Amino acid sequence: MRSRLALLCPGQGAQGPAMFDFARLEPAVGAELDAWLAGAGLDQPVGSILADEQLLFANRYAQPLMVAATLANWRALGPELPEPGIVAGYSIGELSAYGVAGALAPGDAVALAARRARLMDACLDDTPRQALIALSGIPVSVAAEMARAFGYAVAIETGEDSLIAGGEHDTHGALAQAIVAAGGRASLLPVTVASHTPFMAKAVEPFAALLREQPLGEPRIPVVSGMSAEPIHAAERAVEHLSRQLAEPIRWKDGMDALVEAGVTVALELGPGAALTRMLSARHPQIACRSISDFRSPAGVRAWLSRHVE
Repeated sequence: MRSRLALLCPGQGAQGPAMFDFARLEPAVGAELDAWLAGAGLDQPVGSILADEQLLFANRYAQPLMVAATLANWRALGPELPEPGIVAGYSIGELSAYGVAGALAPGDAVALAARRARLMDACLDDTPRQALIALSGIPVSVAAEMARAFGYAVAIETGEDSLIAGGEHDTHGALAQAIVAAGGRASLLPVTVASHTPFMAKAVEPFAALLREQPLGEPRIPVVSGMSAEPIHAAERAVEHLSRQLAEPIRWKDGMDALVEAGVTVALELGPGAALTRMLSARHPQIACRSISDFRSPAGVRAWLSRHVE
């Protein structure tokens, strides 16, 4: 029987100056992390990016840095960690998940994240500025219909009454006002591309081609598809889903339900941040769920897992 432990890989939004501190508690992992980042083709020193919030939240840096942090945190936990039964990643975190599952070498995953970001940024050429906005407090079907009226498309479904929509930045204020007038809540996210919507359609095939150039292997651990919530076991299926999800909605709420169906009783978010922990705990409180951001050291994470994973 597979382990009842799930690993969660976050998307953009939790990056910060201390995002690599946990991994760097293990000096050997810190050296690996430096090598991955050096191979990502960043045009700014990592220290400069971490010190400048505008750079830190720019898509071209946020994606590779998030993947690097997640995979370095996983590496820092060490080989004595219980073998997970399944891995799930949110947005760019789905690429991290394939690194955790052994289908991609960490350095390759970080470099792919950087190239993914460049392809997505290219979708902004000669188009209006884009945005993502979180909508909540009213049923998803109602919020989605209202978003479409303002030219927005559903990007991520996070709950029965919460979603993220993507569209043109200039109309986000009018959409937010309409949602609030209907009794809901709206919040602009610090993201500059309308990920997981048709605005990213031009990036899909080029990214699929990049993935096929990589030595992408079979996942050692099943990875939950963001689009369909099905467990992915085959490399070619991984290529299809990783590329299509650039322009198609993420069904994160269905992915959380898929963890329950897989028998998960314990979940660990690899960080940085704890957004996925909060969402999973709210939807499925019977799952013991923590983020590494709750702990001071890898030893603390291992001790917690030893008490909860058989």
